[in-house]
Formats: sequence, structure tokens, C-alpha cells
Amino acid sequence: MTEKLRLRDCLGDRELYGKMIKIAVPISLQSMITVGINLMDTVMLSSMGDAQLSASSLAGQFINLFMIFCMGIGMGASVLTSRFWGMGEMSSLKKSITIMLRFALAFSLVFTVSTILAPGWIMRIYTDEPEIISFGIRYLKWMIPTYFCTGLSLVCTIVLRSVGLVRIPLICSIIAFFVNVFFNWVFIFGKLGAPRMEIEGAALGTLIARVFELCFICGYFFFIDKRVRYRIKNIFMKCRDMLGEYVRVSIPVLISDGLLALGNNAVAMVMGHIGEAFVAANSVTMVVQQLSSVLTQGVSNASGIITGHTMGEGNYKKAYRQGFTFLMVGTVLGLLAGLLILLVKNPIINFYDVSDEAKLIAHEMMYAISLIMVFQTVGNMLTKGVLRAGGDTKFLMMGDILFLWVASIPLGALAGLVFHLPSFWIYTLLKIDQIIKCIWCIFRLKSGKWMKKIKSAEE
Repeated sequence: MTEKLRLRDCLGDRELYGKMIKIAVPISLQSMITVGINLMDTVMLSSMGDAQLSASSLAGQFINLFMIFCMGIGMGASVLTSRFWGMGEMSSLKKSITIMLRFALAFSLVFTVSTILAPGWIMRIYTDEPEIISFGIRYLKWMIPTYFCTGLSLVCTIVLRSVGLVRIPLICSIIAFFVNVFFNWVFIFGKLGAPRMEIEGAALGTLIARVFELCFICGYFFFIDKRVRYRIKNIFMKCRDMLGEYVRVSIPVLISDGLLALGNNAVAMVMGHIGEAFVAANSVTMVVQQLSSVLTQGVSNASGIITGHTMGEGNYKKAYRQGFTFLMVGTVLGLLAGLLILLVKNPIINFYDVSDEAKLIAHEMMYAISLIMVFQTVGNMLTKGVLRAGGDTKFLMMGDILFLWVASIPLGALAGLVFHLPSFWIYTLLKIDQIIKCIWCIFRLKSGKWMKKIKSAEE
């Protein structure tokens, strides 16, 4: 469906912005805390030299691969849970959660076994430098238990958000931040009588924080929550009647986010083979990029939740108008994020104790990131928010496959490994999919074809 919209319709109303702020602010704060943890990790490890910083960054890419898979599982389920919450279909909502948890446990097992059996092979995917591989293996061995912890706490967090419970995950992240920073300080530098573990200390501090998150989030979700009232016994409930709809709506999200994760790892492989200084520079710029996008992540999550609830109530015309409001909000936030990167790039880069070569590369990359961030923000508002919540998951999956694997990765590899272009162009071409996808999704939003009907278990 499409309708002719006036500017006034696109600007939204007080009720919409109130809902957006209520959901987006806690999610953004939680994202900021997560970035703060990454920032403290990289700052503390940067004093140990480029090799240890690069090793933790590249090993972290494999862990991020797992986390993105889990986010795909959780966000796919949230398309259903937010819609069923709006419909008041609690039985279908619980069945969706059950399928989601089973997928998350299966992926946790696969990544755990892979890390136990082949940590060296994992590191060699990203780099061929023996020193970085050696440090990376030491880092990964401490991260083995984190897969189950992170997987379960992450998908449960996404479900809580989809039904409007955003404060509990925020409180958990605040406490986890201090837990992580404290134990990093203790074990990286050998404080309070602890051994000086350097890169392994960073991994151990992260592990302790992940165990805390598991106990906090899953303890609340399974034993205390009175909104969804999902309990451990529900994991064993029969949900075959919901499996078909889950596969139709959620699996494309998992495939999309999974291919995106693999693509990001391919990008990391390109960077790893360009050289140690490029990887260290990327570690610095990633933190700035994440800091500048925390608000946009919160708003894109909020746009998905609000769209899901609105469509669950059966008000498709209202959801269509809201989609354009979120598009305008995304454009403004993207421009602000790009400007922020340009303003803070110098003090942030100088804050790190990395080589002069890495700092020079980081400066070039910052200009590219400021440009890409405008398109990435608008794209995320649509792909991770409005269009996904509308159930248009197959269309988005095709976009992720096509633009990342046909454009970004081959062009970035040619720029960095064959033509050895300046860092600005290497990074821009590695992220060119964000520009193409943004324009593509704007046309999809206008068409109205993204609004799909979702069936409950009772239909």
C-alpha cells in the first residue's frame, strides 16, 4: 500500500516521539556502555604494543561473528514477539521465544567446539603474522565459556526490549561495565596481588563480565519477569505449529545478519593482510564509529519495536507514516554522527599509544567513516528497524547478500591488496554497500511492499 504523504505526516507527533525516547534512550545508553567497555579494553592493551592490540581485535572479530549470529536469531524472533505483543497473542509469543533459545544454544555449541579445537586456524583466517596469531590463541582460550553466556543473555535482552522492558538490560550493562573495567585493570597489569596477564587478563576480565550478565539477565527473564512470564520449563514446550512462521520471518534475518557477520570478518581478513598498523588503526576508529552511532542504534531499535506494535494492532496506514518519520530522524542523526566523528577524531586518536603509522592511517579512515556514517545511519533505521519489523525480511536478506558480497568485499580487497590505494579509499570501498543499501531501502519504504501479515499459532 502507498499513500500521498504531506510533510506534516512525516514529522510525526508527540506520542510517537515520546515512545521513541522511552525505548531509544535506555538502549542507546546500553550501547554506549558496551562501547565504553571496548574502549577501555583497547586503551589498556594499547600500552602493550600493536601486536597485542591487533591480536585482541582480530580474535574479537570471531567472537563478534558469533554475537551477530545471535543478534540475528534474537532480532528475527523480535519481529514476531513485538508483533504478537501488539496482538496480545502470548502463546505464540512464548513459542517464538522457545524456538529462538534453541537456535541460540545450538550456535553457542558450534562456536564453543570450534574455538576449543582450532584456535590457531581461527587466527590464521585473519592474519599470517606469527606473533599476532600466538597472542590471539592465548586470548581465545579464555573466551571459550563466553559463547553460552553471551548467547543466552543477548537473545533474552532482545526479547525484553521487544515487549518494552528496556531498563533491566541497561542496569545490567552499567554494572557489567564496572565489573569488566575493574578485572581488566587487575589482570592486565597484575594489580592487587594478581599475576600480570596482559592480553589474557583482558580476556579474563571480559569472561567475568559475561558470566555476570548471564546471571543477571537470564535470572530476571526466567525467574522474576511478570510481563512475558517465560520460565525454564517453557524451553521444552511443543512449538511445531509456530515453526513454519518462525522460519519464514526469522530465518532470513539470521541469514542476513550471518552473511553480514561473515562479510565483516572478510573485511577484517582484508585489513589483517594489509598490515599490523592498519589493523591497529581500525581498532581505534571502530571505537569512534561505535560511539557516534550509539544513539542511532537506539532509535533504529525503537523504530522496529514501535512499527511491530503498530502493525500488531492492525494500523498499517499509521505504520507507513511512521516509517517516513523514522527516515527523517535517521537522516538528521546520520549527519550529526558524521559531524561528531570529524570533531573528536584528533583527541581520540592521540589518546591511543599506537605507532605513528597507525595514527596516520586512522586519520585517513576517520574521514571515510564520517561520510559512510550518514548512509549507514539511515540504512540501519530501515533495515534493522522499520522494514524488518514490517516482516520484509527476505527482501533485506537479498540486499545484504548482493551489496556486501558483490560490491564491498571485492572492491575493498582490490583497493587494499592489489592497487594499494590510500586508506580513505580502501575503507570507503569496504563499506560501499552501506551507501547502495541506503538508497535501495528508501525506494522500498516508499513502495509500501514491506508491510507483511504475520500469522499466529492460533490462525
